[in-house]
Amino acid sequence: MSLRIKSKLIAMPKPLLGMVAALGLLFIVALGGGLGFVCFVKYSPPPLAMLDRLSVEVVDRDKALLRAYTTEAGRWRLAAHLDSIDDEFINILLAYEDKRFWQHGGIDAKAMVRAFWQLLSNGRIISGASTITMQLARLIEPRDKRTFAAKLLQMARALQLEARFSKREILTAYLTLAPYGGNLEGIRAASLAYFAKEPGDLTLSEAALLVALPQSPEARRPDLRPERALSARNNVLMRMANAGVIAKSEVARAASRPVSSLRHPMPQLAAHAADRLRKETPKARLHETTMLRAIQERMETVVKEATERLSPDLSIALVLADAKNGTILAEIGSPDYLSEARKGWVDMSRALRSPGSALKPFIYGLAFEEGLVRAETLITDRPINFGGYRPKNFDMDYQGEVSVRNALLLSLNVPAVALLDSVGPARLMERLERGGVTTQLPDDGDVGLAIGLGGLGISLKDLTQLYTSFVNGGRVVPLVDTVGIKDTKNKGGTARRPERRAPVLSDNAAWHIADILIAATPPEGASNLAIAYKTGTSYGYRDAWSVGFDGRHVLGVWVGKPDNSAVPGITGRTAAAPILFEAFAKSGLDIMPLSQPPLGTERQTLAELPPTMQRFKIEANWFQDPNLPEPAPKISYPPSGAQIEMGQTSQGQKLPVMLKLQDGRPPFRWLANGRVFETNANRRRVSWNPDGAGQSTLTVIDAAGRADSVSVFLRQP
Repeated sequence: MSLRIKSKLIAMPKPLLGMVAALGLLFIVALGGGLGFVCFVKYSPPPLAMLDRLSVEVVDRDKALLRAYTTEAGRWRLAAHLDSIDDEFINILLAYEDKRFWQHGGIDAKAMVRAFWQLLSNGRIISGASTITMQLARLIEPRDKRTFAAKLLQMARALQLEARFSKREILTAYLTLAPYGGNLEGIRAASLAYFAKEPGDLTLSEAALLVALPQSPEARRPDLRPERALSARNNVLMRMANAGVIAKSEVARAASRPVSSLRHPMPQLAAHAADRLRKETPKARLHETTMLRAIQERMETVVKEATERLSPDLSIALVLADAKNGTILAEIGSPDYLSEARKGWVDMSRALRSPGSALKPFIYGLAFEEGLVRAETLITDRPINFGGYRPKNFDMDYQGEVSVRNALLLSLNVPAVALLDSVGPARLMERLERGGVTTQLPDDGDVGLAIGLGGLGISLKDLTQLYTSFVNGGRVVPLVDTVGIKDTKNKGGTARRPERRAPVLSDNAAWHIADILIAATPPEGASNLAIAYKTGTSYGYRDAWSVGFDGRHVLGVWVGKPDNSAVPGITGRTAAAPILFEAFAKSGLDIMPLSQPPLGTERQTLAELPPTMQRFKIEANWFQDPNLPEPAPKISYPPSGAQIEMGQTSQGQKLPVMLKLQDGRPPFRWLANGRVFETNANRRRVSWNPDGAGQSTLTVIDAAGRADSVSVFLRQP
């Protein structure tokens, strides 16, 4: 120090010297603090990892929640969206917790002075000074103990957060992480759990409760301590009334409402689709689907109500789609995801199963396309041997000569196989491949005539996809359940540009088939809806199907057991079709008329057909020679070794077991365990009332004395 400066300091009055020294020390401290804060901001960023560890969400096309998953730590932590939160809740929250939130920089100096003065005056803490930003700092960096050092760190973090994020971002983060009791974090999880709704439409009493909970989330949990929750809520309401934020008359009404102790489960809609999407893209936090929550809820209700009319171990799958753009509106893999009896975790909308007669419309469509038949063309329904393949009708009876229209409506097997024989099974398979579906032939199976009656495997989703061809002039539109192209014309919705594929059928053939199926009689007890539909029942009563469509939508239903075991008496018409009609009726969708016939396409009576198309001639060598001995009788159902569950009515009465017979010469005599039981001796489809559960041997003897036997095991449901 120079002598000149030293002499000036000596000459300076002592009070002034002390002030200068104090200011210098304050400057040094401030400078050090500023440099320290700069280093703190640069080298110690706020720990924001918790904001990345959010619950995975599966949403519909309008962002409505279908299903959510807990975090790895088992927490419900759903991302908050400020624009989707009730404005009154935000106003109450800020008025109660941080009324100068929009003005301060993270620390509210006025609130701190007030809190410090109240502490000195009363000897205890009267009110806190923590801002929303400071509370967020505590949430992202929790401390076991409340200390002065922890408070200073919280304040530093608050300043840091304010420097990095906007006010809206800070408030959004707080409403994502705020604790609400148990494993609930964030306003959305709390609103869904306590009120079963998103926080966009909260009542005043609900908003006040959610403002009160984060202060003491465990002590005020409404599901465990409703009395404390009620008191805390009313305290918030009273403060808002005193502050003039809410009218006292409204506060009185809100305070009179009780607090429910019920905690609602999180949405679990479209459970199988949600699991599949999460597995396909495991790192995604948000999965957007093409579904509509309202329709999905209605369809799940329809399916659950239908299960009450069925055996407790039967499953149901359903797919509903917009046939024009391929977007799936609702899909259900089973009626109860957690059911052990129904094996509810198995997604039967994607399982490959035998479709029974559900592919017949495509056989007839190919025959129309080839110019072999028209709707009123006559075709023979009688026993025929197609080179060793002898198709039988479901009821074991024959209709004789029928129109092609009635043959399809009655789902007769012989005419369908005769037409498939003419167009070729390989050609049918090629058309199915054009539809972009996956099929599976039996092990070592050839592409033979049996595929027309269900001799291959296909999923419900793919079968439903094939039926979009009848809505789109013969072209299949692939079905998808994830969001495609945004639709700017429909706010919140999506539109998907349909993939152009080679036609499965010509537009002329597709229209004729739809025109036939629209006349199908509704199942017993169903409403007479203007929809076209077809049913299918697989061999051995394992699968029941029904697929229907109007001019815009397509809907498929499957009923059966996931383990592929037999369900005695189940059929597409009695089990699946009623669900199809009920689903269409309760979907909330308008039934759209079928498209107009293509140019040059028209209905023709039998008399208007050319002579060559008035009757379809089956190759003569295919008919069975009446002079040749018919094959010996064979019990086609149940197969030997089958395990059959004994069905019963809702009143507990046992249902008979249906038996089916092929070949042989009537009259027939049936025996169960060596004892004859009464039945119609001329029928090939009969019912048997077993004495009880256990092993049984069934035997049939025809008029020529030839016999066949099967051994089955009957078990109680």
